Amino acid sequence: MLAYIIRRIGQSALVLLIVGLVAFSMFRFVGDPIDNMLGQERTAEDIDRLRAQLGLDQPFVVQYFKFLEGAVQGNFGVSYRQGRPVAEILLERAPATLELAAVSGILAILFGIALGVFTAIRRDGVLANFIMSASLIGVSLPTFLIGILLIYLFSVELGWLPSFGRGETVDLGGWSTGFLTESGLKALILPSITLGLYQMTLIMRLVRSEMLEVLRQDYIRFARARGLRDRAVNFRHALKNTMVPVITVIGLQLGAIIAFAIITETVFQWPGVGLLFINAIQFVDIPVMAAYLMLISVMFVGINLLVDILYFFIDPRLRADRSGGH
Repeated sequence: MLAYIIRRIGQSALVLLIVGLVAFSMFRFVGDPIDNMLGQERTAEDIDRLRAQLGLDQPFVVQYFKFLEGAVQGNFGVSYRQGRPVAEILLERAPATLELAAVSGILAILFGIALGVFTAIRRDGVLANFIMSASLIGVSLPTFLIGILLIYLFSVELGWLPSFGRGETVDLGGWSTGFLTESGLKALILPSITLGLYQMTLIMRLVRSEMLEVLRQDYIRFARARGLRDRAVNFRHALKNTMVPVITVIGLQLGAIIAFAIITETVFQWPGVGLLFINAIQFVDIPVMAAYLMLISVMFVGINLLVDILYFFIDPRLRADRSGGH
């Protein structure tokens, strides 16, 4: 078990190094930040002085390893646009993104599993067929279009919910939250639905497919022949075995929610790290872009690492294979 965890941690660290190298390489082609930082009356001496001050005159390998050295210490440099430490800027924006991702993930998991089980048990029902047909919307339509449709319906036509922004927030020791205000909760509804709809439909369809497969197994027929109630068969036996592959997909989707929040934040002008990244691209703010991609990579890899370890405990076949291999 310990060897398995150590190997997975090593693989995760290697993935982060590769992601950081690829991201840092791409930033060389997005433009020159000097063009946005100096005015039209700049001279060649001004350009050389600022380039040396930012370390952009050094070789790429040196810049990359300096970035890694600072990232390990939590120092991502200074924003070219705002002139402030990048870590400080990320800490200000992170609560908005994390709250949005948390609410979206909870909605996707709860409704995805519940609807998946319902449509599997009542697969011939009218309501189950309607849910499966409606789920095609969440799978087919792009996220930004879903957000625009929700804004048009609930903000423009009905006027029930705000169309942009985060609403009022409360500062709790450096963490700004919108959970404690009415406007903050209202502002969270449309973005969380937009962000979590695709993941919810994906989880629902996967749970339904796995549930139908498990319900056809011989041990389920044997359980019914013993006289067990449908509730016990469906939830104690079928659902438990259905969740083994579903947990892996849920972990991937939780990482995807954080990574792809950038689209939802742009549509709703949500003041999170995703919108910060979009603004950084426009101004070629390389430290902010690099820090954002590394932060998302760490979250994505960390979630998948936890899922792999959890999967090891849930699936007894993995433990049996490890023991047999020994």
